Amino acid sequence: MPVPRMSNTPLPGIGVRYDLTTREHRRLSVIAHRDGSRTLNAYRRDDPDECALSAKLTAKEAEALIDALMPSHHSPNLLSTTDLGLVAERIELSAHSQWNGHVLGETRMRTETGASIVAVLRRADAIPSPAPDFRLAGGDTLIVIGTREGVEAAASILGRE
Repeated sequence: MPVPRMSNTPLPGIGVRYDLTTREHRRLSVIAHRDGSRTLNAYRRDDPDECALSAKLTAKEAEALIDALMPSHHSPNLLSTTDLGLVAERIELSAHSQWNGHVLGETRMRTETGASIVAVLRRADAIPSPAPDFRLAGGDTLIVIGTREGVEAAASILGRE
């Protein structure tokens, strides 16, 4: 599936216009006004320069739309890790990694890096808070949280062949 094309254009005195061309070659734009409001535009399929829909949204309406599109994006219950100097990253374990088939505790991840593996994604399953005796497998995606340096060190350890 092709990656959607996104571009932005500064609009002096107004804000920024973000243009998206979808995989179906539909053109959408959002104008982010300096006052926090947004204008959402959808263009005709047969004439991508002719606007078929334009809706001006208040900042609160734009937030509601964001929550509808990405429910976890703006939940007040979610911890904002960047405010605390922490990052969370997905690190894929290669089939060639020395840790493929080994238990998580053998990596000594938290001891060596200060970073924690908080979940493992395996095929369609998510394993939250894997125990030290959890057996890693090539293709697993590990959700690692820690400082930027700790997460980078964890990625280095996990990538060892």
